[in-house]
Order: sequence, then C-alpha cells, then structure tokens
Amino acid sequence: MKTVGIIGGLGPETTSEFYLDIIFSCQKKSKTSRPGIIISSVPLPYEIEEDLITENTGSERYIPFLIAEAQRLEKAGADFLVMPCNSLHVFIDEIRSAVKVPVLSIVEETVKFLQKNKFKKVGIVSTSATIENKLYETAFEKDRIAYETPNDFQQAKMGKFILNLVTGQQKNQDREELINIISDFENKNVDCVALACTDLQLLIPKHPTLKIFDTMRILADATVEKILY
Repeated sequence: MKTVGIIGGLGPETTSEFYLDIIFSCQKKSKTSRPGIIISSVPLPYEIEEDLITENTGSERYIPFLIAEAQRLEKAGADFLVMPCNSLHVFIDEIRSAVKVPVLSIVEETVKFLQKNKFKKVGIVSTSATIENKLYETAFEKDRIAYETPNDFQQAKMGKFILNLVTGQQKNQDREELINIISDFENKNVDCVALACTDLQLLIPKHPTLKIFDTMRILADATVEKILY
C-alpha cells in the first residue's frame, strides 16, 4: 500500500472532502487496510488566490509555494503526490520536475475517464484561469474529445461565485446560476459536463438530463487505485 501526499490548503473545504473521499473509498475496497495520507497545507496569501480566480493574473507567484510543499511531502515519505485543484495544474510540469516521486494529474485522469466511458463531447465549467490556460482544451484536442465552454458573460459570473466558495460562502443563487449555465450546453449537443473546478462540487449541482462529473472525484478514484494497487 502506497502513501499519498496531498498538496492542500487551496480551498480547505475541498481538501477535506478529497481526504474523506479517499478514506471512505479505501475502506470500501479493503476493510482491513487504512490508507497512508499526508497533507501539506499551502501557506498562500489570499490576495494571490483572489487574483488568479478573478483576473487570471500573478499565477507565477504560486510556483515557489507549490514546489516547497511538494518537496516537503516527498521528504515526509509520500510515494506519490496529488493536487485537488484544477487551476494549479498549469504548474504540474514544474512540480514534477522538482520531485522524484510521481505526481498524478487531474486533467490526465479526467481524459482517461472520458475515454473509458466513450464520451465524445464535453461541456467544461471551471475558473477563468483554467479556461484561459486551456488545460482541458489542449488535452481534449490531443485525444480527439470535442468540448464546449461558457461564454464570457457566464464565465465572469462563475468567477464571482467560485470566489464566494473559496471564502466559505455557499449560496443557493450561485447554485441556480451554475445549473443555468450547464443547461446552455444542452443546445450544443454535449454528452456530459465536467466540473473542472474542485470548488464547484460544493454547490452539488444536479441536472435533469445532462450527466455531470466532478473532476475531483475522478482524481480521488485514481488516487485510491494508486494507493491500493
């Protein structure tokens, strides 16, 4: 059984959800084993996170913090690392270069999931940083998965309620707005919708006709497989 190192602290609620998901999923698969989990909370100034979420600026300021925590986890005995945050996967190459242990990618695992389930066209909802850095778009194009994204006005709205979630505010109005944005994908013939922001799962959006997949849950499932096998 392997020990996972979680680079956390970027949205404490999502890190907690991710941790609990791993614990309970491992227990379902193996009643006699307990997973080894090490969490390093990134001591990131709030202003840096706010700038990235709302303006997609100053992202380079993240790198020293992320590398320091990745190396700390490696020294603590983690066999591999995960980062339950989509936007920060723009730095996964820098993190992988800074440590010797494997680093799972939420983007790569989502692509594997979509291919396994034979989805052809995906609606992407995420932060502006994830969209503008084309994290999923580039990966989808490489593997011939079609996609749709919200328009600029919808993206601006999402930036506001994602910031609400980061600051601990879960509003019913935001949930309804997210569902409306997802509904627009129906006219674009998507097979499913990917929640490509780990904070969005806190709104628990449900849609009557479209399948919605949480990328954090996909990463959690991949993490459990890596721990146990």
